[in-house]
Amino acid sequence: MSSPQPAGTHQWTATELSLLFAFSSALKCRTGPLDIVFVIDSSRSVRPFEFETMRRFMMDIISNLELGPNATRVGVIQYSSQVQNIFSLKTFFTRADMERAINSIIPLAQGTMTGLAIQYTMNVAFTTQEGARPLHKRVPRIAIVVTDGRPQDRVTEVATQARNAGIEIYAVGIQRADMNSLRAMASPPLEEHVFLVESFELIQQFAKQFQDKLCGVDMCVDREHGCQHTCISTPGSFYCECNPGYRLNVDGKTCSRKKPFYYLNFHREFVVMGVSYSPAAIDACADGRHGCQHHCVSVQGSYSCRCRPGYYLSQNKRSCTMIDYCSFGNHSCQHECVSIPNGHYCRCRSGFTLQPDSKSCRGSEAVRGWRAGCGWGSTLAAVGMDVCVLRDMAQKMQQL
Repeated sequence: MSSPQPAGTHQWTATELSLLFAFSSALKCRTGPLDIVFVIDSSRSVRPFEFETMRRFMMDIISNLELGPNATRVGVIQYSSQVQNIFSLKTFFTRADMERAINSIIPLAQGTMTGLAIQYTMNVAFTTQEGARPLHKRVPRIAIVVTDGRPQDRVTEVATQARNAGIEIYAVGIQRADMNSLRAMASPPLEEHVFLVESFELIQQFAKQFQDKLCGVDMCVDREHGCQHTCISTPGSFYCECNPGYRLNVDGKTCSRKKPFYYLNFHREFVVMGVSYSPAAIDACADGRHGCQHHCVSVQGSYSCRCRPGYYLSQNKRSCTMIDYCSFGNHSCQHECVSIPNGHYCRCRSGFTLQPDSKSCRGSEAVRGWRAGCGWGSTLAAVGMDVCVLRDMAQKMQQL
């Protein structure tokens, strides 16, 4: 194993990059679809050659994945003091489109708000609105956080929330990354999810662990799965699905015929209590039992819930949660940021007035005078007289 490079002197060699490419090629053996989001640190501490390493790292992995709406979906976000979505899980399904978007990334070059980035990944990037498959499909949700430094916000709590929401987090450090921070955000077991990429040996280790995770055996072929109808492989596991018209029983393997309030006749019409209807005539929202918080949309005898603009659909597929635009960190409000549907606005503390730029705040004359130790003065301050002058005049009159 080569000796560690002094800080700031390590450069990736052509040999290392070619071996990294070989590693990413092995990912083709993966079984089952995946939802992968790259969370890339582009803070000011990331040197240009390090960011190019991250860029190449993403493209080499993507170039050898089986991409598609029914295969692996990929999203990319970058972060510093704010979070920027490069493309979501639903945006691109071809390697060429993804590579063009990755090559066009301009680093933000600000702070290192890793916790904010993980929160965005959980609340926005891995929602069905952004292209993530529904949780009941059991498509693994994988976040790969690539960073070079120590976060300037809290990551432990938000990373725990993300993991509890079903997101598997890989933490990849570049050169000077803080190992404690990487361990705080990664999924267990840590030895399989935390990597410090500063030499070929560690890249090779990361390659093996990642390959083992994504390229496990096909459990539907190599194991006695017991599914009554269909077995679906996922990395290192499997799940059972039932044919149309059947539902999965609580044992997760056997299927029972559904008992709908309608059925299809020979003419593919819905028959409800002896009366035939075309599919478009069945309003599945009409009975009021859908439970949608905002909108119910009837589709071919079934329904789906949708949210009003500025909200995203929760994991229960019925309730809606307002998007917290202030949490993105780009509001620039001097005092307080208040989230509202479809945006945010700035608010000043008591005694201050919002300025025409809708971001900065200015205190009243009385407030500024009081802060200077001059007292509240007189209402004449409202027409431009200095409250300190009023105080001095009052003191002189008392001496006469």
